[in-house]
Amino acid sequence: MKRLFDFLLGVCAAAVLALPIVVVAILVRLTSNGPVLYWSDRVGKSNAIFRMPKFRSMRVGTPAVATHLLQDPKAHLTPIGSFLRKSSLDELPQLWSILKGDMSFVGPRPALFNQDDLISLRTRYGVHELVPGLTGWAQVNGRDELPISEKVKLDVEYLQRQSFGFDIKILWMTFIKVLHREGVSH
Repeated sequence: MKRLFDFLLGVCAAAVLALPIVVVAILVRLTSNGPVLYWSDRVGKSNAIFRMPKFRSMRVGTPAVATHLLQDPKAHLTPIGSFLRKSSLDELPQLWSILKGDMSFVGPRPALFNQDDLISLRTRYGVHELVPGLTGWAQVNGRDELPISEKVKLDVEYLQRQSFGFDIKILWMTFIKVLHREGVSH
């Protein structure tokens, strides 16, 4: 049921967001050198690695680490990178990952391939068996501001409470947080 919901909502979202996706792609291309999309190796269900697209908000050559691990994250942003991140427009290409089945609309955010501490904790508590999401319970409860242990605690809570109604609540809370640009540190 969840996969069908993700696919149908993904098709509808792609149709509605086609024009903004094209506009953002053009803006990324015009404001910085390099490809429009950044393909990030991420950890999916059962700790399988998949490639997740995002609009490129960082300069070419930025190390492939979590943003908070960069010495000066703002120095690596493209001219429109901060806007893309704060508005979450950099996430739009992830509709591809949802349509493909690598991601869901709701689930724990996919870890970077090298976030060993996060991957280990998620595996210990069974969270790694969930399909990662575009948004999740941890994202609507702090996003970039949460330490890893707190993110995993919220991921475990999602694992235990997951339901269609809970997913709808998280999607609604995400919409409100994105409108207010809450929880984004870079």
